[in-house]
Amino acid sequence: MEDKVAIIVGAGPSGLAASACLNLHSIPHIILDREDCFASLWQRYSYDRLHLHLKKRFSQLLHFPHPSSFPSYIPKDQFIQYLNDFISHFNISPLYNRLVESASFDQEIKKWTVKAKNVNSGEDEVYSARFLIVATGEACDPFVPDVEGLGSFNGEVFHSTKYKNGKAYRDKNVLVVGSGNSGMEIALDLANHGAKTSIVVRSPVHIIPREMASLGLAMLKYFSLRFVDSLLVLASKIVYGDMSKYGIIRATEGPFFSAFAYGKYPIINTGTFSKIKSGEIQVLPALESIRGNEAVFKNGSSHSFDTIIFCTAFKRSTSQWLKDDNLLNENGLSKVKYPNHWKGENGLYCVGLSRGGFNGASRDAQNAANDIKSLL
Repeated sequence: MEDKVAIIVGAGPSGLAASACLNLHSIPHIILDREDCFASLWQRYSYDRLHLHLKKRFSQLLHFPHPSSFPSYIPKDQFIQYLNDFISHFNISPLYNRLVESASFDQEIKKWTVKAKNVNSGEDEVYSARFLIVATGEACDPFVPDVEGLGSFNGEVFHSTKYKNGKAYRDKNVLVVGSGNSGMEIALDLANHGAKTSIVVRSPVHIIPREMASLGLAMLKYFSLRFVDSLLVLASKIVYGDMSKYGIIRATEGPFFSAFAYGKYPIINTGTFSKIKSGEIQVLPALESIRGNEAVFKNGSSHSFDTIIFCTAFKRSTSQWLKDDNLLNENGLSKVKYPNHWKGENGLYCVGLSRGGFNGASRDAQNAANDIKSLL
């Protein structure tokens, strides 16, 4: 058993932020991550054209601004380099290929015991610490819904984490299931590469101009959420008009309210809507079933496809290994209300699980480190 003051689970941006803040206080700790690299979602499971959707000042970690030479909207390769420089600057050393299987609090010794599988050697490892920080991220395990008849589909089916670019799909009929930011951008990329692209938009959404998203976040420091949401909706109506004639219904609740309350983020438009207007991307309602290569939709229509890409978000598996949990709900997000959402009982903390983006994760990390320092 290896004994530390704190254990961090997750080496994504949130875990790295937590480690940096602990290092600034000279608090010994370890980071455990199941993958073989930091920020695996960015390095292993993201598409080529991915850029940060918000301006760089809203997409950086505490105590480490982006270089002035970086563009306003940072591509993923530069963001990965930024995280690599962050690790070097704060002397962070994650332990990779450690699959956490259980974490429980021992009331007798007042410490957390974390059991992990060394993926490389197959050995079981046990770690002990007074404090446990869960930083596994909002995007953890890829989720593909159960669709009737999906097993009968003869074409290619995969989750968006396997998609890189649309080069191989020219002239193919491709269905994108899911209309979040990833789905919209993957649909755009497919259309740009000459694929015959369709996208399922199952429920009402907000589409807002990219510049307005960053402006809205900045305004939240000075204006109410309701006012900022009203402004964003007005901008959307001016720029995009009546979207219903293209198969898209505008959500009734505000874009930022929906993001903070339900984790339903607005679509930050990077060019997809113009492809929808021109007919290069077809919008379809909810997917009902699959019959061979035919997909059947809620309105009764059916279309044939060569490939189906599920951009249907993620599930969090925290509940499978975290015992004695008084902080996270069944979906793996904090159930404690803001502003104390980062702190549980018995030295349990979470970082980056409150839908606050990179800035929110940085604040969580600083709060957790400061609290640990005060208790020590």
